[in-house]
Formats: sequence, C-alpha cells, structure tokens
Amino acid sequence: MTAAPTGAEPAAAPQDPPSAPLPWADAAAEQFQLLRLSPLPTDRHGAHPLRFVQFGHVERHSPAHSLLRLEIRLPGQMTHKEQNRLDVRVDHDLRQVRLGGGQSLNLEPSNRGLGRFLLAQAGKWLQGRWPDYRVEPLELPARDAMNDDLRLRRDQVLRSFGLEIAYADGQPTQGHTLDGVVSQLRPYWNEEKVQALQVLDSAAMLQQAEQQLQEMAAQLRERDERMARVEREDSGLRFTITCLVAFAVFQAGLLIFIATR
Repeated sequence: MTAAPTGAEPAAAPQDPPSAPLPWADAAAEQFQLLRLSPLPTDRHGAHPLRFVQFGHVERHSPAHSLLRLEIRLPGQMTHKEQNRLDVRVDHDLRQVRLGGGQSLNLEPSNRGLGRFLLAQAGKWLQGRWPDYRVEPLELPARDAMNDDLRLRRDQVLRSFGLEIAYADGQPTQGHTLDGVVSQLRPYWNEEKVQALQVLDSAAMLQQAEQQLQEMAAQLRERDERMARVEREDSGLRFTITCLVAFAVFQAGLLIFIATR
C-alpha cells in the first residue's frame, strides 16, 4: 500500500450544501380587494386622512410546502420589494408554520392598523387548514426596538395576535416570540380602522360620491346665480347713486349761479 507523500496537505473538511431556495419566491398577488383606511385624529406621527389601498394575496401548495403571500399596494406610490408584504410559509413535513421571512413587517402608511389586518388574514388562512401546526419562533429585528414607542407598538400587535414575546437577559433589542400553535392565534383586527370592501360596496361608494358631486355642483351653480343677481343689482344701485350725485351737484351749481346773479 503506497503511503501518502510527506508534506501532503490534509483534505478539506466537507462543507454543508447550500440550503435550497424557498419555492415560489417570485409569486405575485393574483386576487385583490379594496381597503378603506378610516381617517384618524392628527398625532405626533402626522395627519391620517381617509385613504384607500389595494390588498392582494396569492397562495401556492405542494405536498411539502404551502405559501400565502399578502401585499398592500398604494395607488400612485412605489414601495420596496420587502415593504408592505407578509409571507406565511408552511412546512408539511415538520408540521410547522413560519410567519415572515426573517424581516420586520414594514408597512406604509404606518400606524393605520394594516399590520394587525395582515396578521389576522394569515391567522384565518392557517386556522382553516392546519390548526394543529406549530408556529415557529421569530427573532425580532433589533431595528424595531430602537425606541420604546416602536417596540411597544410592535409587541402590542404581536401579543394581540396571540404570540408571546421574551427578551434575552432583559435586553429590549434581543426579543423573540415563543413557541405557539396555530389554534391559539387570534385572527381579528380593528375594523373601525381598516374596512375590507367588496365590489358592490365599492360601487355603492362610487355612486354615493357621484351623487354628492352632483349635489355640490348644483349648490355651486345656485350660489353663482345668486352672486350674479346680486352683482347686477349692485351695478344698478351704483348707477342710480351716480345719477343722483350728478343731479345734486348740478342743482347745487345752479343754485349758486342764481344766488350770485
């Protein structure tokens, strides 16, 4: 048996194969719905006027995996690829659910109830199919805890959804959710903030808006007619006053002329 040559380099340690890419990475929303964001009082985050956004979703299934992708689209406004999106991935072999892709739920417009709405849609979808599956713990990004206001708001949304949160050694930037079960999730949201509109509801709103515009146009025409009438009357009065002044000046001049003669 031939001996290995002296000074030969040891064989390189085998490396772990790269993880396979997740399926349906480029899946785009296929079904859409209109959302009405109710106007809210102005606060330190700014004004919150009435607004309408588009809610889209798509789902994919295979024997091993399932995907639900939720998106919020803003008319006339571009957002980043990771923004306004929530992915829900299901591993059927492990009977496990993963919310999000390891990133924070970054939504625009903020503080309008959209985060709770998306989580509620995810919870309803999961509970209707796999209520006994396990919810994988999530590492909460540190950037979401850079100030107490952001951290408390994030924690309130997650806890209201049914997820418990723990912090490592009491550090507010090192948080994670605990193990859970799909059946424990609470798929509810504040319907006073976010209202999902059906096609007939949207058509009724457009019809009502059209009627209001017609009524306002009629009121404006009536106001313009009144103003035109007042302007005509005002012009007539000005002409009458001018004539009276001219006649009074003529009379005064005539009296002075007679008196001096």
